Amino acid sequence: MKKWLIAVVLLFAFAGLVACEEVEDQDEFDLTSTVVVYTRDTSSGTRDGFMNGIGFGDAATDDSLLADGFVTKDNAGIMTAMTVDEYGIGYVSLSSINDTIKGLEFEGVEPTIENVMNNTYGLKRPFNWMVRAEGDYPSQAVEDLVEAFVAFLGTTDAADIIANKGAIALSSTVTWDDIKDDYPITLEDNSLVVVRFGGSNSITSVATALTTAFTAKAGNFVAEHDHTGSSDAYKRTYGDQKDGDVGKDVGFASRPFKDAEKLTPGDEPVAIDEANYGQLAWDAIVAIVHKDNPITNMTAETLKKIYEGTYSTWADVPTA
Repeated sequence: MKKWLIAVVLLFAFAGLVACEEVEDQDEFDLTSTVVVYTRDTSSGTRDGFMNGIGFGDAATDDSLLADGFVTKDNAGIMTAMTVDEYGIGYVSLSSINDTIKGLEFEGVEPTIENVMNNTYGLKRPFNWMVRAEGDYPSQAVEDLVEAFVAFLGTTDAADIIANKGAIALSSTVTWDDIKDDYPITLEDNSLVVVRFGGSNSITSVATALTTAFTAKAGNFVAEHDHTGSSDAYKRTYGDQKDGDVGKDVGFASRPFKDAEKLTPGDEPVAIDEANYGQLAWDAIVAIVHKDNPITNMTAETLKKIYEGTYSTWADVPTA
C-alpha cells in the first residue's frame, strides 16, 4: 500500500513539474513573432537623426520605404507602446529613457551621457534653437525677453537644468548673475507678456524646464509651449506659418537646421543672421524594446534591415 501511495504522489509531482514547465515556456519570448516597427513622423528631428544614423537617410522623409505595418507615434507614444508591446521596437531621445523599457546598446556601446560626450556612442544629434528676425516680434518686450532667454541658454544655470533633464549641455563658465544686468527687461514685471515656444517634440521637457526656471528670473512672463516637430522650428519663426496663429518666437529642432532653413523665404532669400540660431545641447537617440525582449545590442545594419522590412520576425534579428 505504501509503495502504491508513493507512486501516486510521484506521478502527481511529475505532472505538476510538466505543467510548470509548460507555463514557463508560455512566458518565453517568441522569436517567431513579427517585429512591430514604431517610428516618428516625417517632421521629427528624432526620426531624421535616427534614420541617418543607421544609414537609411532616404527613409527620414519617405514612409514608403519602411517595413509593412509600421506604427507612427510621438516620443511619449513610443515609450508607452514599448511597455506593452512585447514584440515592438522604436527609438526615442536619451532624455526620455527610464526603467519601464529596455534601451539598447548601439554598435556595442551603451547609451550614456559619458559615451555621447566622448564620441563612442554613434547615434547622437544636436538640440538647436531658432528665434525670429529682429523687429519681427509681437512687441519689443517679447523681443527683449527672447534675447535675454538666448543669453540664459549659454549659462551654467541653464546647463544644470539641461543635464537634469537627461540631455548633454554645452560647456559654460558664465552664470546668469554675471550677465543679468545686461538685460534690464528681466527686472520688470512681465506677467502680462506671452512668449511662444515650439518646434521639436523631443525637446519639450528640456524647453519647459528652462522656461520655468527663467520666467522666475525675468519678471514672470508667460511661457506658452506648443511642440509639434523640428520642421516647425523654422516654419513658425521664419517660414510661411510665422504670421499665423501658430507662429512662434522661439523654435527648437532636434536635428541640424537644413541649408534652406537658414534662409528667409522669398524670391531672393537672404541668409538668416547666425545670431538667430544656435545649438542648445547634445542628445542621443536610443533604440528601445520591451523589457522582456532578450536583445541587448543593435548595429546600424541590423536596425536598417528591421526598418526596411528585411528582418520581419525576431528570429531574423542577430543576437550580437
